[in-house]
Amino acid sequence: MADPRFYDNRGPFTLAEICAKTASIAQPGAAMGAEIFDLASLDGAGPQHLSFFAGGRKALESFHRSGAGFCFVHAKEKKLQPPSGVTLMSCATVNHAFAIAAMLFYPEASLSIWQQDRAVDPRARLGKDVVLGPNVVIGPGAEIGDGAKIGAGSVIAPGVAIGRNCEIGSNVSISHAYIGDRVMILPGAQIGQPGFGFASSQDGHAKVPQLGRVIIEDQVEIGAGTTIDRGALGDTVIGEGSKLDNLVQIGHNVHIGRHCVLVSQVGVAGSTVIEDFAVLGGQVGIADHGHIGPGARLAARSAMVSGQELPGGQDYGGVPAKPIREWMREVHVVNALARRKKQDDHDR
Repeated sequence: MADPRFYDNRGPFTLAEICAKTASIAQPGAAMGAEIFDLASLDGAGPQHLSFFAGGRKALESFHRSGAGFCFVHAKEKKLQPPSGVTLMSCATVNHAFAIAAMLFYPEASLSIWQQDRAVDPRARLGKDVVLGPNVVIGPGAEIGDGAKIGAGSVIAPGVAIGRNCEIGSNVSISHAYIGDRVMILPGAQIGQPGFGFASSQDGHAKVPQLGRVIIEDQVEIGAGTTIDRGALGDTVIGEGSKLDNLVQIGHNVHIGRHCVLVSQVGVAGSTVIEDFAVLGGQVGIADHGHIGPGARLAARSAMVSGQELPGGQDYGGVPAKPIREWMREVHVVNALARRKKQDDHDR
C-alpha cells in the first residue's frame, strides 16, 4: 500500500463506487456498500484493500495466498476460485481498471511538485553539520542526517529521508525515497521518479499511477546520470554496499541485493530480482521479471529475455544470456561457418 509520507489517500470508496468508475462487476452476493480503504499488491493486501490478478504462474500463487478483501480479475477467468474473504471484480482489462481505481485514491500521485516560500522548508529537519550547496531545495517533512553534504541545485522532495554522512552531488533529484547512511550519489542522478507503467489498448496508453518508494541501503554508490524509478505498489530496493556506475537505468519494483556491481549503461526492467554479489557488465539489458542468482556475472552487452532466470555462481554471455562457455562455442561455430561460406564463394 502507498506510504502516507509521500501519498495523499482520498479513500475510502464503496465497492459500488469502484465498480461504477472502473466498469467492473462484483461477484454475486457481494456487499456493494463495503468500504475499500486502499490499494495493495496481492502479497501485501489485507481485508480492506483492493488488489488485482492479471494472470501468470507466480501471480496465481500470490492470488491463492492473498489476504486481499477485493480483487480485479479478467472477465474470462470464469473458473478462478478466490481465497476465503476475497470479493472478485471482473473487468474487461485488469490493468485499465486498476489504473482508474488508483487515480481515484491517489489523483496527485504523479510528479513531486509542491509550493514553498523558502529554498529549505521550515518543516524539514536537518541534522548537525549538514552542508548545503547553492540553490538546494528541500521540501516539507524531509529529513537530512548528521554530516550529510548536498551539492548545488539538488532537489530533495517532501518526505524524503536521507541518512548520516551521505554525499549527494549537484543537480540530483530525489523523491519518494529513503536513503541509508554513507550513501554517495553522483551529479545528475534522478531517484524516485514514476516507473514506466502503462495500461495499453487500442485507445492508447493510460498511465498507471506509481505508488511505491525507492529504498537505498547503507554504503551504496549511485553513478552520475543514473535513474532509479520508484515502485508501482511495492518498493524498488538497492541493497547494502551495491555500486551502480554512470547512466544505469533501474525500473520500478526492481530488487538489487547486497554488494552488487552494475557497470555503465546497464538497463534493468521492472520487477527483476538481482541477488547478492551479482556483477553486470556494461550495456547489459535485463527484461522484466528476470531473476539473477547470487554471485552470477553477466558479460558486457549480454541480455536476458522477459522472465528468464539465471542460477547464481556462474558466468553468462550472449543474447539471450547463457553459460559463457556455451555462448563462446556458439560464437566460434558461427565464425567458422562464416569463414567457410566466404571460402566457398571465393572458390566459385
